[in-house]
Amino acid sequence: MFNMMELMIGKTKIRIVQGDITEQNTDAIVNAANPSLMGGGGVDGAIHRKGGPKILDECKKIRETKWPNGLPRGNAVITTGGNLKARYVIHTVGPIWRGGKHREPGLLAEAYKSSLKLAVSNGLKTIAFPSISTGAYGYPIEEASKIALKTVKEFLEKEDKLDEVVLVLFTQSDLDIYKKTAKTLETFKNFH
Repeated sequence: MFNMMELMIGKTKIRIVQGDITEQNTDAIVNAANPSLMGGGGVDGAIHRKGGPKILDECKKIRETKWPNGLPRGNAVITTGGNLKARYVIHTVGPIWRGGKHREPGLLAEAYKSSLKLAVSNGLKTIAFPSISTGAYGYPIEEASKIALKTVKEFLEKEDKLDEVVLVLFTQSDLDIYKKTAKTLETFKNFH
């Protein structure tokens, strides 16, 4: 398959693929949400549309109880997957790109880490991520790919409870950027 790369970190497989995040057959998919958790455009809108009203209902309960002012950037929460193939959706809010001088790299890394921690704490074994913050939030994909891959790698080097992490890129050009980044990161030399 030309539109995929994979590697093992410990017992966890990392795959980089081109595809539709809403079609992933993993325990959880990650939603690049906005702080309101009420759906929106891009990945967020697609997940809410395909997953159906149960996701929105659970998001409303989270807003009413835990996060009445909205989910802070870098945090993550979990809901049902509704009508999706994935059993759960992990919603995380990445940073809006403002030139890189407003804690964007740290907040982006935290969005990935929070999602991975939530998956593990809920006993999940497989998780799929979109490229967080690179759509409407304008994060440059080259920089975002470095943070995503480095954060996932570092998490998996310390945590061995996940079987698979999938990074799902919507376009061929985004996939090519992630593959190029993976090949340039020293610890990803055994990608194929």
